[in-house]
Amino acid sequence: MKIGLITGEYPPMQGGVGDFTRELARALAKQDHDVQVITGLSEDAGQVDGVRVHRVVKSWGLSCWRSIAAVARQQQLDVLNVQYEPVAYGMQVGVNFLPSRTVRRFIKVPIVTTYHDLLMPYLFPKAGPLRWKVVEYLGRRSDATIVTNEEDRARLSSLQFPTSDLHLIPIGSNIQPGQAGVFDVTEERDRWRVQGDEFTVGYFGFLNLSKGGETLMQAVRLLLDRHLPVRLILVGGRTGASDPTNAAYAAQVEALIDVLDLKAHVSATGYLDAVGASRALSACDVVALPYVDGASVRRGSLMAAIAHGRAIVTTEPRYPIEGLTPDQSVLYVPPNDPPALAQAIERVLIDPALRTRLSREVRQAAKLYAWDRIAAKTLEVFEHVRAK
Repeated sequence: MKIGLITGEYPPMQGGVGDFTRELARALAKQDHDVQVITGLSEDAGQVDGVRVHRVVKSWGLSCWRSIAAVARQQQLDVLNVQYEPVAYGMQVGVNFLPSRTVRRFIKVPIVTTYHDLLMPYLFPKAGPLRWKVVEYLGRRSDATIVTNEEDRARLSSLQFPTSDLHLIPIGSNIQPGQAGVFDVTEERDRWRVQGDEFTVGYFGFLNLSKGGETLMQAVRLLLDRHLPVRLILVGGRTGASDPTNAAYAAQVEALIDVLDLKAHVSATGYLDAVGASRALSACDVVALPYVDGASVRRGSLMAAIAHGRAIVTTEPRYPIEGLTPDQSVLYVPPNDPPALAQAIERVLIDPALRTRLSREVRQAAKLYAWDRIAAKTLEVFEHVRAK
């Protein structure tokens, strides 16, 4: 099958949707499909890991379909898959109208939309409910829709899709533990200034308003006040390339680090490649992910912690997460609750047996989110729309 994956960001740009698209493309290519990525304009084009990248879209405004249609026609693609997250497209709405009747006169292949979130793009001041209508339009007009989590499936099911046209396929980890190779964990800990008696608490991903960075800093302060020697390792880039609000929130978190006198206890890795990120995660005794809106399989940072078999403390999900059993493979705490977060982290750090059990059980859960499994489920959707 000749598959076109449309994304507003793609490596070397930093961003979860771009990383997801790369991993999905690789997995599909390994199953002997011709996979081509259509993304924003750049000199960095070509073929990597069996995936051809067309960096041809000058703007994600209403005329973006022309560039997409040209690639679809020239490459004789069988299906197009929109990786939808408004921020990745600069909050522009061109892709939302890709399945419109007008555009389909030029794009004559099935269109499948994968919603990575249901955030609403910017239209104009006081657009109000029209912003959601634009998000909804893309799903209604696509030949099939994929969501990555139960929360989004529940919301989109109200649009009265035919059952066969709305599919739940979770994301996998953009960072694979096998990429780390053989390395010395002690040396990795030394790299991030971990002292011999310190426990390591890891946080992975950008500092974002929804990820609870301020709650985490307050919890670390509480742990230190209890005389528990901990070092917080912030793994990965600070803000990413797509969401401009990340920089403002990161500045808030950094100011709180100063207020709480945590500078001597926090190491920030900055952007790391896949090997570096995997090694840094593997050096963490526990990974703390206090999402404000609850844990979800749409979170790449959670999926990376699962893939690496880390002991995980995170916030209670709105819907159960397959493979994660409270107190068996994960510890859940309420959101925005620094004392509860600190208490759960302390439980894991001072109880080696608990830490080992959480790690062992989460490694079993990781098998449910392997990329070959995700690619196979995605292909089923593509074959379904082609057979219509």
